[in-house]
Amino acid sequence: MDLGFDRQKYIRLQSEHIIARRGDIGGKLYLEMGGKLFDDFHASRVLPGFDPDTKIAMLEQLRDELEILPCIGAKDLQRKKVRADLGISYDEDLLRLIDAFRERGFLVEHVVITQFEDTNAEAVEFAERLTNLGLKVHRHFVIEGYPSNVDRIVSPDGFGRNEFVDTSRDLVVVTAPGPGSGKLATCLSQVYQEHQRGVKAGYAKFETFPIWNLPLEHPVNLAYEAATIDLDDVNVIDHFHLSAHGESTVNYNRDVEAFPLLKSMLERVTGTVPYQSPTDMGVNMAGYCISDDAACRAASVQEIIRRYYKALVDEARSGTEDTTLSDRAAVIMAKAECSTADRAVVAPALAIEEKTGQPGAAMQLHDGTIVTGKTTPLLGPSAGMLINALKHLAGIDRELHLLSPEAIEPIQTLKTEHLGSRNPRLHTDEVLIALSVSAAASEEARRALAELQNLAGCDVHTTTILGSVDSGIFRSLNMQVTSEPKYWKKQLYRKS
Repeated sequence: MDLGFDRQKYIRLQSEHIIARRGDIGGKLYLEMGGKLFDDFHASRVLPGFDPDTKIAMLEQLRDELEILPCIGAKDLQRKKVRADLGISYDEDLLRLIDAFRERGFLVEHVVITQFEDTNAEAVEFAERLTNLGLKVHRHFVIEGYPSNVDRIVSPDGFGRNEFVDTSRDLVVVTAPGPGSGKLATCLSQVYQEHQRGVKAGYAKFETFPIWNLPLEHPVNLAYEAATIDLDDVNVIDHFHLSAHGESTVNYNRDVEAFPLLKSMLERVTGTVPYQSPTDMGVNMAGYCISDDAACRAASVQEIIRRYYKALVDEARSGTEDTTLSDRAAVIMAKAECSTADRAVVAPALAIEEKTGQPGAAMQLHDGTIVTGKTTPLLGPSAGMLINALKHLAGIDRELHLLSPEAIEPIQTLKTEHLGSRNPRLHTDEVLIALSVSAAASEEARRALAELQNLAGCDVHTTTILGSVDSGIFRSLNMQVTSEPKYWKKQLYRKS
């Protein structure tokens, strides 16, 4: 993939802009971090050159001046909400993030649990767990009438009830495992309580997408819409900014709709409002760091198609006839003037299924080569495709058996006769384990294993919905997988 984003320019420009905004505020700045601070895989996919940890690398320029304040929603704890891209729950991801921040030398001492209620057993238990781990836990409560009842919100019975976080640095980055965690309310509550204590404090927002200074229907911004179809987010022109400054900028509907209330709350809390629009509140410099617009457009089109397939698969898994999300994703594809035919791995995978009458898979390597896999008595299509890709990258003859039938059959016997599996074919994880064992005696197997690192970022398409094992392996290898929205066999119960 061609690079389209200047990472080093972004790190420099973004850190400088945050420092400037703190100077404009003239006191303590609570900076709401929209999106993911770590592992921002969406940004890395649509802005080639933006590594998943670019934002945290940018904040490292300010490490000695800031502290990080994570928050998590009590309702997400109760629902046991899972971060889809990593497959772990929000509570575990919060702990993972804190460890990662501390390993990089950031100050993290406090955690806020938002929308806390004593009847929420999961939130109470998690608060106790955090306390036992040595963190300072602060409860922010449900405020009746939030966000419309400004009189109640900005009062001792609203923000005033929340447990104050006594931060020690003048730049406080508020982050969370995912959207809807209460970052904005945490920031405003803290700003309110700081002012009650005679400390000047302000608020700003760092939201990467949509990119405010790109056109409304630029593929990068459309890819953000596709990524948030379950949240009903829609990119819109910020009419407040257009009216105040005569400049057309892009924001998303929830921020624009909420701006009058947010402006009212900020004015009530601080006595003044430095912002005339949602765009004014932001500090995002990503748009200035796009070095190749065509590369970012192409990458974003692929992301839009992937999101369409994800919506289709999610609907198929749910077993309902509701096609709301895939319909929305289809509309976004139409806006981007693309279709599934623009995803290079789709047609080859479907061709394998049509030819063999059984599931197929296809992968596009970084040099553009398409590698396929078919269903055999020994291997599933994903496992076969993976082996073929490693052979190609290592320069090994495709006809050479890296894994002999004699090596595979004992694994099949173990699965079917002792572990209760009805499927004798090897999954991708079993193939990789067998390949690792073979590498002890086989130079070819060692060479093939060494090529695993070169699969990151490769596109894959399968003609059936993947099981959790194969999905997990592809996710661990950082490969971009789509699937046709169907199972190979109809059955009510599916064992991972």
